Amino acid sequence: MAKKTKTIAHEEGSGNVFADLGLPHPEQELLKARLTLQIYRIIKARRVTQTQAGEILGIRQPQVSLLMRNRSGNFSVERLRDFLTALGHDVEVRVTPRPRRNRARPVR
Repeated sequence: MAKKTKTIAHEEGSGNVFADLGLPHPEQELLKARLTLQIYRIIKARRVTQTQAGEILGIRQPQVSLLMRNRSGNFSVERLRDFLTALGHDVEVRVTPRPRRNRARPVR
């Protein structure tokens, strides 16, 4: 007996969930999410407490808790970059021309 599969309607995403949701400034939000993810990974790899991370970053523990839960809304891209620098990492911004075939390209 053949098994019936149900087709679910779907739409292919753009690669930026913030744009797909229609949020304002989606490229900036995606960049902030990526920077926040790196901060999270570094703090986890170092196995420091949120209080210790706060001392390194120059913020209080509740703010570190927000970062660790990907709540970067209160922090600018520049502030997140400063956090990565405080954690001993370099942040590189690269500008390249966009290929004509792509209308929108995510920030890397």
